[in-house]
Amino acid sequence: MNMKDYVVVSSEVAKAIEENKPVVALESTIISHGMPYPQNVETALNVEKIIRDCGAIPATIAVIGGKICVGLSKDQIEYLGKKGLDVAKASRRDLPFLLALGEDGATTVATTMIGAKAAGIKVFATGGVGGVHRGAEKTMDISADLEELAMTEVMVVCAGCKSILDLGLTLEYLETKGVPVVGYKTSELPAFYTIHSGFSVDRRLDTAEDIAKTFKAKEACGLKGGMLVSNPIPEEYSMDEELISKTIESAVKEAEEKGVKGKNITPFLLDKVQKLTEGKSLEANIQLVYNNARLASEVAKKYCEI
Repeated sequence: MNMKDYVVVSSEVAKAIEENKPVVALESTIISHGMPYPQNVETALNVEKIIRDCGAIPATIAVIGGKICVGLSKDQIEYLGKKGLDVAKASRRDLPFLLALGEDGATTVATTMIGAKAAGIKVFATGGVGGVHRGAEKTMDISADLEELAMTEVMVVCAGCKSILDLGLTLEYLETKGVPVVGYKTSELPAFYTIHSGFSVDRRLDTAEDIAKTFKAKEACGLKGGMLVSNPIPEEYSMDEELISKTIESAVKEAEEKGVKGKNITPFLLDKVQKLTEGKSLEANIQLVYNNARLASEVAKKYCEI
């Protein structure tokens, strides 16, 4: 057996890839773990609609019945949305178990990249990527997303790194792994809920064409790994920096007191931030995903034209 035995690509996505049409990969953790039903399904379908309206083909990815499904149907998205937290959150280390035992899994950034590469998709839109957690010098809590970016040739369009992380150490880690970090129309790394972080990206690029050309050049040179494109949240949805900073500090402190660790820390912190901001962070999260889908679609179109 090989990878192809575990990957099922929808006929629409397969046809688009074969005909060199733009395709944008999407993760499924946001469906099962990101928000409650039915808002999760509505958001997932809205993201797909935005991508279609921009002239590209959406390819939501998940593990269903032991298969990496690339290009979910509406029924499959509904299934994941209703099942919610009962679906395993699937990172790279979880894949062998889910595939071997015929189980379901909602793909993180790392596993979505794996599925995208297996299908031949170059561009992936998400909310924010994982990174180096605060206090990682003691806990060694570093997201598998960063290692995947170092290994897998897929471009990830996001609103920067989740602001619950140590952004400075995350950038240092990516630099060590040779992953280019692009700022779309900005020289500063966005901090997910907010536009500013105080940390610089490797290069500001102002057009989708320049982003596509940069990734093409990286591929042509045989440079291993992906590329991170950080796209700031639209200003009208950006949250107050001081408020979000204090909210995150409070959530991190509570996590430490309760002993929340490992793969449970990110959903715990995001849930606490949502409650402490009275739902404003969830709305910001949805809007930044929509914004990333638009940019990813434009980049995918330019990539196919080059």
